[in-house]
Amino acid sequence: MKILLVNKFFYPRGGAENAFFDTAGLLERNGHETVFFSMQDQRNLPTVFSRYFVSNVDLNDNGGLLKNLHVAGRVIYSLEARRKLRDLVRNERPDIAHLHNICHQLSPSFIPELKELGVPVVMTLHDYKVACPVQTLLSNGKVCEACRNGRYYNAVVRRCTKKSILKSAVNSIEMYLHKTVLGTYGDIDAFISPSRFLMSKVREMGFSAPEITYIPNFVDSSEYTPSYGPRERSVLFVGRLSEEKGLLTLVEAFKGIDGITLKIIGDGPMKDVLALKLSRDAIDNVQLLVYMAAKELKEEIARGLFVTLTSECYENNPRAVIEAFALGKPVIGARIGGIPELVKDGETGYTFEPGNVIDLRNKIFMLADDPGKIRDYGRTARRLIETEFDSEKHYTKLMRVYENVLRKKVS
Repeated sequence: MKILLVNKFFYPRGGAENAFFDTAGLLERNGHETVFFSMQDQRNLPTVFSRYFVSNVDLNDNGGLLKNLHVAGRVIYSLEARRKLRDLVRNERPDIAHLHNICHQLSPSFIPELKELGVPVVMTLHDYKVACPVQTLLSNGKVCEACRNGRYYNAVVRRCTKKSILKSAVNSIEMYLHKTVLGTYGDIDAFISPSRFLMSKVREMGFSAPEITYIPNFVDSSEYTPSYGPRERSVLFVGRLSEEKGLLTLVEAFKGIDGITLKIIGDGPMKDVLALKLSRDAIDNVQLLVYMAAKELKEEIARGLFVTLTSECYENNPRAVIEAFALGKPVIGARIGGIPELVKDGETGYTFEPGNVIDLRNKIFMLADDPGKIRDYGRTARRLIETEFDSEKHYTKLMRVYENVLRKKVS
């Protein structure tokens, strides 16, 4: 089978990109041919299909009026994406297209082209874009569901995109155009949701896709050597350093804890804020570490006690939890979004009320002071990966979705 894989970024950038490249590798290992469509960027991985990629657009570049108008138009509807996608499909003739993250840099404008060319379309939902103009269900750092049932104007009222009326208006217009006017998402034959929470939430928000299949993210468990006994008293956070990740709650919970080091690994807009807090409050048991290579990161996690995920937003199916489990480490996670689907109290770790410093601190002590629980929960977590989140199980479920869509095309 020849599969067209589409994602707006073609370099390792975040969870969606990890899933995108993991899926490509999984398909190739099982004998399928992959074709790619994305955006040009100097950080991209090499591929023979780059000549079809759309030109680069930087949404963070505040240029002059004409440039801003061009970017706004590109976000709302991209003729370039439609044209280049058409050329790619006509030359490569894929059997099926699998979309990942496409909004803004690519826009959904190319989806009808796939339909016209007779290519069935599957889309994995990595965020809430089908129901929320800013895709995160966040407004100014807080959970927000104001755009429920197509009330996308609320994104403008609340200035959800970087507190800008104009940028928020662009995202709202894009939603009204593709959801309400053109019905672009109706050209997608099947959707995949990595978490049950996301699947339920987008329906609750008014997204009426007839078919959404739950298929969680995966790892190749053979690439992760579990370590059930900690070699140092460290706790890890791995991810983007942004407000909605609950990092101030995490640091506050660790303040004054003796004998345990918190290692925060990542980068993002909260990095300087965190550094200032650590300095101002004289917190000496928290380390800020930069992103590291996969091998180093695995070793860092393996030697520690457990991993934390303190999000105050609707996480989907966080890879940080899955990788911790694969390494035999339990997780303390916030009781929000898709996190409780993975972190089961008294089985694979503990959950706590989002933003509650006292509850988080209590859970840290409960786990850190009980080596037996760390080992037992770690073993349970690893078994969960091997039975539910392994690559071969994911492949079987993915093929079932592809085959169902292709069968509908024939009939």
